[in-house]
Amino acid sequence: MSKLEIFDPAMCCSTGVCGPSVDPDLTRVASVVYSLEKRGFDVTRYNLSNDPGEFVENKKVNQVLQEKGADALPVTILNGEIVKDSSYPSNDEFSDWLQVDAADLKDKPQTRVTIDIDKL
Repeated sequence: MSKLEIFDPAMCCSTGVCGPSVDPDLTRVASVVYSLEKRGFDVTRYNLSNDPGEFVENKKVNQVLQEKGADALPVTILNGEIVKDSSYPSNDEFSDWLQVDAADLKDKPQTRVTIDIDKL
C-alpha cells in the first residue's frame, strides 16, 4: 500500500475551518485525506507549527525548505519521493497517484451532535 505524507505550512489546524475565513483548498484536502484513510491508505499530515521536528528529520523536505523557503509548502511525498511542492495536489493527482477513482475522494467526515433540550 502506498504511503502519502503532506507537509503543511504553519497553521492552526489542517481543516481550513478555523480563523476568520474558510480555505476551500484545505477543506478539500481534509476530505480527501479522510476518504483515503477510510479506504485504508497510510496518510499522514505534518503541520510546521505542531510538528517542526518532522520537517527537520525528513531530508528531502528539509532540502526543499533550504532551497525554496517556506513558500515551497505544502510538500507532498508519495512512497518517500516528493511528487509536488508549493501547492496541494488536485483530486485528479491524488487519484492518479493512488489509483483511486476521483469520485471516491469526496467523502466528508460525519459528526453527530446530540442536544438535550431539557438542559437548555
